[in-house]
Amino acid sequence: MVYEQLKKYFQDLIKRNELESEEIRVMTRPLTAEEAIGTPEDDDYPLLKGRERLMEAVFRGAKGHAYTDLFGDYEAGIEDIGNLEMVNNFKRAVFIASLNAVMRYLELAEGTIHCRNEEPVECAQDLNRYLRDSFGPLERVGLVGLQPRLLEALAEEHRVRAGDLDPETIGQTRHGVLIEPADEIDGIIDWAELILVTGTTMVNGTIEQFLDLDCPVVFYGVTIAGPARVLNLNRFCVKGH
Repeated sequence: MVYEQLKKYFQDLIKRNELESEEIRVMTRPLTAEEAIGTPEDDDYPLLKGRERLMEAVFRGAKGHAYTDLFGDYEAGIEDIGNLEMVNNFKRAVFIASLNAVMRYLELAEGTIHCRNEEPVECAQDLNRYLRDSFGPLERVGLVGLQPRLLEALAEEHRVRAGDLDPETIGQTRHGVLIEPADEIDGIIDWAELILVTGTTMVNGTIEQFLDLDCPVVFYGVTIAGPARVLNLNRFCVKGH
């Protein structure tokens, strides 16, 4: 189970760095939309709709973010964070944001803070070049998790199928691409030559569906910053801080 692997890594990390004996606390809280993404020109980002929020963990001044649809304040000792039972999206968000913050503090992860203002547009402008350079020519690309600018960029150069969990977007056509429901994602995986997947799958409990596939998988965003390093996953996030 991927979460047990991450918990063991986190527990070993704090022991190796002799952090367990100190009264160190990790504080997490949900950010407002403006804190998380600033004031981008486009208003169609999920963060601006309020259904999801970014949880921010702070450890010795280092920050880590994680997307979640279950959010709230949480504060605990670092050992308690390492022992969290990740039974829901809130607990997983607390753990993942904290892992990102601790790894950032120890210089084991980068890009753990969300991009802001017009940086999501700039990020999307680099996506197709990254895919060409890393995987060669691609015709069919699947997108799991609607990030509007990434979908817009992909649709310019590829045939795209996109899936999302948000009932407000499912069934809509964006940039010529129908947004499909979760029960179509297996079909998208079978169809695509490469899958681009939101790192939020690490928090919402669907990450296992996208591991060990026959086609390449790239996870995008800040949520998966630390886990991607631990699990040796491909990650695209060129404008994270």
